[in-house]
Amino acid sequence: MLKYDSISELVEAAESSHRPISEVAMEDQAETMGQDSAMLFRQMDKSFTVMQEAIEFGQREDQRSMSGLTGGEGFLMKQYSSRRAGGLCGAFLTRAMSRALAVADCNASMGKIVAAPTAGSCGILPGCLVSLYEDREFPREAVVQSMFTAGAFGMVIANKASIAGAAGGCQAECGSAAGMAAAALAEIMGGTPQQCAEACAIALVNQMGLVCDPVAGLVEIPCIKRNVAGVMTAFSSADMALSGIRAYIPADECIQAMREVGDALPAALKETAGGGLATTETGKALRKKAFGE
Repeated sequence: MLKYDSISELVEAAESSHRPISEVAMEDQAETMGQDSAMLFRQMDKSFTVMQEAIEFGQREDQRSMSGLTGGEGFLMKQYSSRRAGGLCGAFLTRAMSRALAVADCNASMGKIVAAPTAGSCGILPGCLVSLYEDREFPREAVVQSMFTAGAFGMVIANKASIAGAAGGCQAECGSAAGMAAAALAEIMGGTPQQCAEACAIALVNQMGLVCDPVAGLVEIPCIKRNVAGVMTAFSSADMALSGIRAYIPADECIQAMREVGDALPAALKETAGGGLATTETGKALRKKAFGE
């Protein structure tokens, strides 16, 4: 039975059994929960469906957040992707951005989402995986299966560091989500367990030190847009790992460093809305707009 204490343990378990990390993680979870693997897969498939539904909801033209501060970002990016032939990043990536924005918009509207691993970072994994399924036509089974790899990496990060912005800043939320997504992407693309670990490490490095400074204390500004940054980090990190580029610092040490950086961040930059963008003049004006004096 896996303890999910380290990425290296996951990699070793997968390599020794000549299987992808997702299969090892799913089998372990089935044993731990006293369920069969087929049942767990069906549950994960339902989560994937919720991700798709959240995207559809968040891409509506009339979508608005409960506070009224944000809304329609997913729709605007989808329109831009179609109208400008994919823009600077190309159709695939701009549609992935739209999906990430849409899920985060759905969250801000109190819609149904999958916390992956948190509500604040909910758009990153769907933005990546739904795009592979719907735009690149990867088999649904392979995409859903990779979510077990993402979950296993997320469990290690949660156990060794944190996935909560209040504890470690946004690096613990969007950073963790980007690392989880990068690992899942690497596996879908046929990467080895070690390449999944490298992809996660690269993503964590690129999000290291990201503060949590929600304007008005709401998971909207800048949180929604940081989901897009997480998607781009995940794709680029997976591609680097698959090309043979190494992170050089092992994933487990990156996670430990992330924890130390999170511990060093002042409370003002850990979801308290006491610093960063939240205390800019515009940030304070938006708080008044949402809540009054």
